[in-house]
Amino acid sequence: MIENLYGRHAVHEALRAGRRRFYKLILGANVKETGLIQDIVHLASKARCQIQRVEKQRLDRALPGVRHQGVLLETGVYPYVPLETMLETAEVLQEPPLMLLLDHLEDPQNLATLLRTAEAMGVQGVVIPQRRAAGVTPAVVNASAGAVEHLSVARVNNMSRSIDALKKGGLWVAGLEDRPDAQALARCDLTGPLAIVVGAEGKGLSRLVREKCDWLIRIPMMGRIQSLNAAVAGSVVLVAARTAREIGS
Repeated sequence: MIENLYGRHAVHEALRAGRRRFYKLILGANVKETGLIQDIVHLASKARCQIQRVEKQRLDRALPGVRHQGVLLETGVYPYVPLETMLETAEVLQEPPLMLLLDHLEDPQNLATLLRTAEAMGVQGVVIPQRRAAGVTPAVVNASAGAVEHLSVARVNNMSRSIDALKKGGLWVAGLEDRPDAQALARCDLTGPLAIVVGAEGKGLSRLVREKCDWLIRIPMMGRIQSLNAAVAGSVVLVAARTAREIGS
């Protein structure tokens, strides 16, 4: 199966990560080979990827309704990793692992935002459900500015069993949810081996996943609005976890 990645940053990061199969780089006829495009062409040549120039209209037809920036990269599908491999990698890390679990997040833009934050904050692995949830599509790669190409993402059949596996691997599991029994973010210890769980838009965590969590985290709201969306709330907690680890090291 072939996927069409588009957008300069997404294509650049995919080539830089080198985790996919690369088949063909297609550039708009008027795209100048300077700056990022020059680097894209260099990386594609290094990967022995065929390079082709076409008229902009052909790219528009191949990628209808998207802002492709004159760049299309034909690749293999996104390389998900098994959860077991993610756990094996976490065992040899120099620092306590930090992972992100997304409990049936459905909006691709929210997924992309969280993946970009996760990569920036040094998250070692992301776990998403196989069904009833957004996956890593070319649109998500583009919206994450290619950050997901550098992440280990596992797609699992059962989130509850995956949490059990993480706990068996020595991780604590904290769910993000605004409930009376949740701990305020500033009072939470985020320095140890930790998996943070973010729930679906509007619905929050599913009951089974919530019950599997070792504790719940809430973000105190000081303004007039009552909540943050899933992507913003999850990003806030990831930044807090990274900050706590930097202070504690």
